[in-house]
Amino acid sequence: MSEDTQGQEGAGHPKWEYFVTPLLLHNEAAILNNWGAQGWELVQIIEGPAGGNVAYLKRKA
Repeated sequence: MSEDTQGQEGAGHPKWEYFVTPLLLHNEAAILNNWGAQGWELVQIIEGPAGGNVAYLKRKA
């Protein structure tokens, strides 16, 4: 086991937290840049159940 993984839960497997947010029309980049500045990484954008786009983001916990 490497030094990076010793003493961590999951034997080196990262733990993730997830966040889902709607993307308002004409403001997508600002929304994504805001979450990116807080360490969130975009995973996927899909159409939400009520219409409009929804972004799925993750970051290491």
